[in-house]
Amino acid sequence: MLNSLFEGIKIEDLIEATYETFYMTLISMVGTAIFGILLGLLLFLTSKGNIWENRVVNNIVAAFVNIFRAIPFIILILLLFPFTDFLMGTIRGPNAALPALIIGSAPFYARLVEIALNEVDKGVVEAAKAMGAKTRTIIFKVLLPESKPALVSGITVTTIALIGYTAMAGAIGAGGLGNYAYYFGFQRRDFDVVLWCTIIIVLIVFIFQFIGDAITRKLDKR
Repeated sequence: MLNSLFEGIKIEDLIEATYETFYMTLISMVGTAIFGILLGLLLFLTSKGNIWENRVVNNIVAAFVNIFRAIPFIILILLLFPFTDFLMGTIRGPNAALPALIIGSAPFYARLVEIALNEVDKGVVEAAKAMGAKTRTIIFKVLLPESKPALVSGITVTTIALIGYTAMAGAIGAGGLGNYAYYFGFQRRDFDVVLWCTIIIVLIVFIFQFIGDAITRKLDKR
């Protein structure tokens, strides 16, 4: 019975595909966190009534975020082929998927960052200003620390979406479980491969969700 479930599956290939999915997810998660926080901070700080209030800059950043959030990920990958080829020297493999994964998910996370920062008690920020705190101090000592639980919760949600993005990227040659499921499962009518790839992807989602929830609970002092 067990052997029949693994029929047509090369364990080494499945392990390699799982590694590639983890690799793409982890690297793009770090890139998404960095660029998402930067964009989210810019959206928040340049909005009305905040430290760097600037309607023009805010509108430009908001437009960038909204446009890239609106483009379906599979289309975004295709649009970014020239940029990816220039940056990575190839449009195939896990590394080639990273630019599209980060550019596709950072704007989504930026909105979650903006929401998290808006939930910070305004009184704490005003108190820091009254004490003569510089903008850098307010950002790194007040805004980011106060919003840490929401930021971690947001990157957890974003990472779950990223795992799905890696599967879509795999279908056009990026490697990983999506690639293995599509080319060695679906195209060869070997649905055992598709099933096992699906099970592993679900397990990866559960792992990231569990870790993210645990960190969020630890950071949330309420």
